[in-house]
Amino acid sequence: MLNTLLKKLIKASAGRTRFIMAVTGLSVALLLILAAVQLQVNYNSLLHGKTNQDSVANFLVLNKVVNEKTVGATTLSDQEINELKQQSFVDAVGLLTPSRFKISAEGGDGQLPFYTDLFFESVPDAFIDVVDKDWTWNDQSQFIPIIIPNMFLDLYNFGFATSQGLPQLTQDLIKNMPLKVNVRTSLGSFPYYAKVVGFSDRISSVLVPQVFMDWANQRFGNNTNAKPSRVVIRTKDAGNPELVKYLADHGLTTDADKTRFSKYRQIVNTVVNISGVTGFLMLLFALLIFTLFIQLTIASCKEEIILLITLGAAPTQLYRFLMRRFFPSNIVVIVAVLVVISILQFVLANVLEAQSMYIPHFLSAYTILAALVILIVLWLVNSSTIKKYIRQ
Repeated sequence: MLNTLLKKLIKASAGRTRFIMAVTGLSVALLLILAAVQLQVNYNSLLHGKTNQDSVANFLVLNKVVNEKTVGATTLSDQEINELKQQSFVDAVGLLTPSRFKISAEGGDGQLPFYTDLFFESVPDAFIDVVDKDWTWNDQSQFIPIIIPNMFLDLYNFGFATSQGLPQLTQDLIKNMPLKVNVRTSLGSFPYYAKVVGFSDRISSVLVPQVFMDWANQRFGNNTNAKPSRVVIRTKDAGNPELVKYLADHGLTTDADKTRFSKYRQIVNTVVNISGVTGFLMLLFALLIFTLFIQLTIASCKEEIILLITLGAAPTQLYRFLMRRFFPSNIVVIVAVLVVISILQFVLANVLEAQSMYIPHFLSAYTILAALVILIVLWLVNSSTIKKYIRQ
């Protein structure tokens, strides 16, 4: 009986326009906030998800920028290397050790003989993207294992060979090609056999095992310039703006393609932050409208409610009725917004998957958790507002 009377009173007093404005404002605010949360989750998934991880992009070879001030002085000091190791965006640092002796290589057959001056570099195995059983050396080995960049083979096949009318070469053919390496010193030339055991997409240098480099530098090299000029770092995010700023501030450079994502990340972060702040402000505005709507609804039938309480109706009954009247609309709004974002997420995941970029097809737990937190806030606001005006 009481609920029937309250329903008639509230229905007669409620302003439909104000209610529609409050629901619309709340819907837009929730859409912006939850979309910002989901966008941030998607972005992190693109950067760090297992299906999106690019082992090449997480390893950067760094060296000083060569200009008028650094010509002839591009080595990295111990202090510079230690400072680099202490940066939060650097997981590990490996030194590229150059050969300190002259080398030439010759090989091929009657149709494709070659001779070239050469250089070697070495780096700890943890930084190499080639795994091969022959990547080892000792003073009893029959040959020196070598890793060359895939870029070198591409330059030959699609540049040099095409322009010179020479045959293109496959990786297997090069791996089976006999090589003779001559280490040239003031004491004479020392011949060794070498073999290409792999092709790297990570380091654009001719690599030999670290143990060979240490042995050869000690036996044939000179110590006039023992400092490294290049290092390779492992980082979780090659597009980290802090990493890009550090390189610029310290006169260091790397492959620009691997750090170009930094600009895109700043744009995405800006869009997400603007969306989140706008959504938060709209949420506050929607809460204000809801509060006013509840206040006006109760105030417009205040005399009737006082009469009902005078006749014996308990305030708790009135409170429960008003909560059932106003709060369910909040739940409907949140569920509707989650459904809309779920549909958009599914469509976006399919679009990106066609471009070999992978994000989850469904809402993240963070988005659902944010919706639950907002729902609790709405419940608290509704409850406190109704209690406040019932007491009056």
